[in-house]
Amino acid sequence: MFDRVLITGISGFVGGFLAEHLLDTGHAVFGCSPAGQWMAESSESLAGRVELVAWDMAAAGLSEEACRRIERFRPGAVYHLAAISIPEDCGLAEPTLQAEAINVGGTRQVLELAARLRPRPRVLLTSTSHVYAPVPPELPRVDEDAPLGPERGYGRTKLAAEAEVCRAVERGLCDAVIVRAFQHTGPRQNARMMLPQWVRQFAAGGSQPVEVYTRDAHIDLTDVRDVVRAYCLLMEHGECGGVYNVGSGINRRSGDLLAILHDMADPRRPVVELRPGFKQDPIADTTRLVNLTGWSPEITPEQTVADTLAYWRGK
Repeated sequence: MFDRVLITGISGFVGGFLAEHLLDTGHAVFGCSPAGQWMAESSESLAGRVELVAWDMAAAGLSEEACRRIERFRPGAVYHLAAISIPEDCGLAEPTLQAEAINVGGTRQVLELAARLRPRPRVLLTSTSHVYAPVPPELPRVDEDAPLGPERGYGRTKLAAEAEVCRAVERGLCDAVIVRAFQHTGPRQNARMMLPQWVRQFAAGGSQPVEVYTRDAHIDLTDVRDVVRAYCLLMEHGECGGVYNVGSGINRRSGDLLAILHDMADPRRPVVELRPGFKQDPIADTTRLVNLTGWSPEITPEQTVADTLAYWRGK
């Protein structure tokens, strides 16, 4: 349906996997990154296959030359992934100025670009499960109508970005879909995130204890390659202004994932918890997504762990 696709944040973790999936399925892809360059972690398969321009959403924004290049490309769809997506970098109770500028102001810039392009492209905003209010352990599952109430800067900026999209749709300025992604992981993810943080320590070898925060965090975790498939299906089939959860729908305990890695990497290596204790995150009710697209996760946790371990051992 959308043969020509623009991806903001293409040099990031999810952006790279999305670009690979789109290229493999016959799409032409154009990308934006803050400096117009690939990152060290970016897939080598993308260089030379994707035209790239600089778009620093925290500074001057998109240059006129970059805008003209995008206009000549004529994207039919824009996947807006560019964001500060590590929650700790967005502020605690209140968002940092940079998080506001990129996550909210950047979304506004993307919507303004989409409104001026001809023909107007469809926009998909990647939001997050962090926009939901805290959940009780006995009822962690949330659908898209569950109470909203982000406690930290990251969720607050993403909820504000959603509001920008909703206003643009209501004014007839764009055709857009919002996805609320739950936790996802896989090879090439930033080592500050949970699974690669563990894997990097195992891959480095040695006998010192592997440090984890807690074995008793309960989360909804999906492989990034399954997540980008869901994004593409929602870009094609999602209703204008619609909001969709993307997650496994499974309440996974961090200690169970750690056990898979421990057995696979080095069963004799000691593990120490730095912040032991129970933690419950929201779990996705994906009924709306599944009924619309038929999507379901295909990659097992064992495969995700194995592929992530292989990536870090190869670095």
